[in-house]
Amino acid sequence: MFNKVSHIGIAVKDLQSSMDLFSRLFGKKPDHTEELPDQKVKTAMFTVGPSSIELTQATDPSSPVSRFLEKRGEGVHHVSFVVDDIERELARLKGAGFELIDERPRIGADGTLVAFLHPQSTNGVLIEISQKQ
Repeated sequence: MFNKVSHIGIAVKDLQSSMDLFSRLFGKKPDHTEELPDQKVKTAMFTVGPSSIELTQATDPSSPVSRFLEKRGEGVHHVSFVVDDIERELARLKGAGFELIDERPRIGADGTLVAFLHPQSTNGVLIEISQKQ
């Protein structure tokens, strides 16, 4: 079961200039920055009320974020929802007919377990589910 929106992911070309922009917007620095070499991205997270905004920059031309930027440009990349049991939720979603990008969870930013649903099965929106470890 989905509990709440964890964050909205925004694909950006230049993380530093985007952090500067969003720092001015929110009146604060990012709460967390991280590089995820296996996902070929760098991220900056801004907590805003009960949810967050995650800025994501590709670190390699072969990363999915790089391909997204080439196709669509900067903007909303995904919406992430918190779940209690990611394995059970993946099984439920697959059984309900959703196309999974990740059959098994992987490690995401801040050590969370994450998995993505293909946007072809969710009206064009990339959905991430996440579980704190």
